[in-house]
Amino acid sequence: MPGAVRLRPCAARGIPVRIQESPGARSREGTDEGRSDRAPLEARRRRIVWSVDDRSEAREFLMSRRARLTPERAGLPAAGNRRVPGLRRSEAAMLADVSAEYYAKIERGHLAGVSDAVLESIARALRLDEAEREHLFNLARLANGASTPVPKRRAKSWAPRESLLRALDAVTGGPAFVRNGRMDILATNALGRAFYDRVFEAPGRGNLARFCFLDERAREFYPSWEAAADVTVAILRTETGRDPRDKRLHDLIGELSTCSDAFRTRWGSHDVRRHGSGTKGFTHHLVGDLVLTYEGLELTAEPGLSFLIYTAEPGSPSEERLRLLASWAASSDDTSPDAGAGADLPGAASATRTMSGSAGDPQP
Repeated sequence: MPGAVRLRPCAARGIPVRIQESPGARSREGTDEGRSDRAPLEARRRRIVWSVDDRSEAREFLMSRRARLTPERAGLPAAGNRRVPGLRRSEAAMLADVSAEYYAKIERGHLAGVSDAVLESIARALRLDEAEREHLFNLARLANGASTPVPKRRAKSWAPRESLLRALDAVTGGPAFVRNGRMDILATNALGRAFYDRVFEAPGRGNLARFCFLDERAREFYPSWEAAADVTVAILRTETGRDPRDKRLHDLIGELSTCSDAFRTRWGSHDVRRHGSGTKGFTHHLVGDLVLTYEGLELTAEPGLSFLIYTAEPGSPSEERLRLLASWAASSDDTSPDAGAGADLPGAASATRTMSGSAGDPQP
């Protein structure tokens, strides 16, 4: 049926999961192998819980970075039989100018007390990019006890400042939106709402990661879906280092790990990424192919939130198609894309849309 939402089945057979029962019930370890669909009520009462183990996160991250670095790229001879695809621990220790024993301890996840100078040496030895270096320092910060931000009083739902809404509305040539590190879209301009109309429907519910992995239409929206999926997971992995105690982030990762083999495979790669600027291709169901550049700006007044703007090259077919989409959005008013799952969101009928639900409190 045209316009019907196609959902991926949420089933990860045979995968050990930690099950959290509904309030008042016991938490237990279990597996979903052989589980039938005969008890929908029981299934609704359960949720997957994913949590951060700081030490294992550091261990797996450092091991994955060492495994991908070949001796040739590190400037070392590759003679002899090698049992590992990347550097040996002793080689990484030599490049970092630390003892093999100390490096092995660090790689086992013991980052507490490691100096910034040693972390810098390891980052250089493993050829970490800026996002990976920042992730390593975040993991060390957590190991040293700086894991929980100062609690803040927060409203039940996030409300953007009027000045932020005006800034969004001032962008008329392309989609503009505000998102948090969990990839919840918190606010958009009118063109952004039309651009991401399907993201706000189920199963995405305003979350770009959920849309990417749980909605089949994402493979049409992102012509290079594999690359988009890689970037999505890397952004979420980066956020776990920045804010590892974010319960909603844990819940999202648990949901995606259970429902998507593609997500679970990528999550194990421990890639991280800064999403600053670049070029992306899209196929929008109303206007067709778009090639857009984007710029991401950090909101210094609200740490953890990003302001992103997409634009098309002047005079290009993509610019003309964005104009067509903007014209359609202006004429649709209270109809699609505001219809459906996002119709009852606060502010959905206004010129600038603000979202709640899955986004809710940004928890910067």
